[in-house]
Amino acid sequence: MTGQHPPAKIEIGLEGFCERVVTPEWTLAHFDPAWPAVFSTPAMIGMMEMASSLAIRPALPPGSITVGVRIEVDHLKAVPVGATVNAVSRLVEIDGRRLIFEVEARSGSDVIGRGRIFHTIVEHARFAAKAAPKPASR
Repeated sequence: MTGQHPPAKIEIGLEGFCERVVTPEWTLAHFDPAWPAVFSTPAMIGMMEMASSLAIRPALPPGSITVGVRIEVDHLKAVPVGATVNAVSRLVEIDGRRLIFEVEARSGSDVIGRGRIFHTIVEHARFAAKAAPKPASR
């Protein structure tokens, strides 16, 4: 086991981080040119979800993943294409398979979003089987 770390434990305080530069594809204008070219709420939530996933991934049992089941997020400030956005997630509550993360997104010193994201631990293979395309019925 030389050079290997013991597996992490699922515990309060685990943190994840995601940083991206806003591209045109992540703006409202990408979906409708009549809208402004600012960072979209779904893109911000996606970064928060990624940060939450990265926080917990090393501590999950083998064969497990987490899936988002609830989002409570406020988008507080618009940012343009080219802005750097950082999303941070911190595990604050564990209730069996349910995990609650506090999340925040920043661009520079500005808080652009914050809230809570709820995940559930699931068996990857079982979840993938349920999510697989179903044959078309006649």
